[in-house]
Amino acid sequence: CLGGIILSSEEWISEKLYDYLRHTGPSLSPFNAWVLLKGLETLPVRVSQQTSNASQIADFLAESGRTKRVIYPGRDDHPQAELARRQMKSGSTLVAFELAGKSQAFAFENALRLIRISNNLGDAKSLITHPATTTHKNLSEEDREVLGISDGMVRLSVGLEDIEDLQADIDHALTKI
Repeated sequence: CLGGIILSSEEWISEKLYDYLRHTGPSLSPFNAWVLLKGLETLPVRVSQQTSNASQIADFLAESGRTKRVIYPGRDDHPQAELARRQMKSGSTLVAFELAGKSQAFAFENALRLIRISNNLGDAKSLITHPATTTHKNLSEEDREVLGISDGMVRLSVGLEDIEDLQADIDHALTKI
């Protein structure tokens, strides 16, 4: 289930949002609210493990010598590592890394056996996406370049699976490109 809050001016809510809410309903069903609350009970434990896994995967990828670059705010080589350390307790559950190009990124993703391809990120299971053809496909190539999103970039949302299983899956997929 999905839940959240909309923060805005009263003017924007009354002019833009009110009719939408009136037709769609602004609140969760009791069951979805209960599911959301049950998930929140274990969120800190899950995120802690996912972040630990992500940190180890970022190091694994960087040390493999088989990627062009690894982007993870918990690593010292991240351009904003110091800022991340001031603002966050740990790196993140997401790791971005760059392969030689689009065909290598697709070959890598298709060779994965445990990690699933998805255009959504953020689950208890590890998911991977190719931003240039999913989340950022509507941007021009120039705009993606400004954002640092190359055709070889993939984004990995690291889940709760055993770290050795995840590393073995990534290692296997890297041998296929």
